Amino acid sequence: MNTPCIAFISMVVLAAASGSAGAQASGGKAACPPLETRTPNAPDQRPAFPGQTRACAVQSNVAFDVVVLAKGLERPWAVEPLPGGELLITEKSGRMRIVSPKGEPGQPLAGVPAVDARGQGGLLDVALSPTFEADRTIYWSYSEPRRDGNGTSVARGVLSADRRSLERVRVIFRALPTYDGTLHYGSRLSFGPDGMLYVTTGERWETSMRQYAQRLDSHLGKVLRINPDGSAPADNPFVDRPDARPEIWTFGHRNIQAAAFDSGGRFWVVEHGAKGGDELNLIEKGKNYGWPLVAYGEEYSGQPFSNAVTARSGFEQPVYYWDPVIAPSGAQFYTGEAFPTWQGNLFVGSLKDKTLVRLVLENGQVQGEEHLLADRDQRVRDVRQGLGGELYVVTDEASGELWKIVPRR
Repeated sequence: MNTPCIAFISMVVLAAASGSAGAQASGGKAACPPLETRTPNAPDQRPAFPGQTRACAVQSNVAFDVVVLAKGLERPWAVEPLPGGELLITEKSGRMRIVSPKGEPGQPLAGVPAVDARGQGGLLDVALSPTFEADRTIYWSYSEPRRDGNGTSVARGVLSADRRSLERVRVIFRALPTYDGTLHYGSRLSFGPDGMLYVTTGERWETSMRQYAQRLDSHLGKVLRINPDGSAPADNPFVDRPDARPEIWTFGHRNIQAAAFDSGGRFWVVEHGAKGGDELNLIEKGKNYGWPLVAYGEEYSGQPFSNAVTARSGFEQPVYYWDPVIAPSGAQFYTGEAFPTWQGNLFVGSLKDKTLVRLVLENGQVQGEEHLLADRDQRVRDVRQGLGGELYVVTDEASGELWKIVPRR
């Protein structure tokens, strides 16, 4: 068992200029100082509309403390608050454990299936059933070892009465095709206001695999929508097409590791671009989000994407994109009372820049951006809102930490 460590560390909010409009117009001049001032990876590319990238730097002037609830977690991937104030944590190596409100990590829960933890694989996201208090059902995603490789799978199980194990475990969904690789699994799990489970996947990274993001006979590079038992809802957009996987909700995605519903019930995802081009997308039924035919940024080699453009008829534009990238993981729309100034803001973890990104959205567009927690120098993997309006964060480190963000007293 890890030794809990609780430390109260005061955090001075990053100073930044504020502005009221999107920072960059297509071919135009910045209307206010943008937060991002580094040279873009693809400097010749232009946004499709004002404010689509390099939003105004904003300052929330919110005073908060960071409580280090637990240390010594092995590459934690997700944090999910439980109704009693405890926290459910997944660790990439395949462990799921409950951390007490005081930061005491419990023993790993028994019953978690084997994971393929190579590369970006392992035990990934976790979500509670909408009726968890009645049925104690938990859902999780993971890279499942298979005969010819591995793939993103979703399982569910019932937390035992003594909270030591998962019972009646069953795999309810397997992304196909199976592939022998170690990258781009996705994946986030979000229950929508419709009671359906939304699952995000990656396209498995290799150039030869990119085509599957556009193919409807594949689950790769998709947002999927399934019933709680894993079956496909009858009103999914491609359910009646014999050449399509019935679980598909949207397609043309690269690698989605951040997803959240806003207070109005709209579903948003933040997906990894390559070298430039991380995207914030508003998800709408049946639509094509472009990858690899429409994309911002460039290959890791520095070369342009083959046969790709930044805009094309019939393909959705991102609401916002980052170039250079932030490497997004985890997302939460803030709805709590603890930080009134943040209500309606979207928080996104950044692996590359090692920050917690705050986006101010108005009328479906990003109006401002702030980066928090930079002084802590840890890869932010997930962020979730607690029952009291506090924010919980886990860091993607070999000795990862669980943080609780609370108003300064």
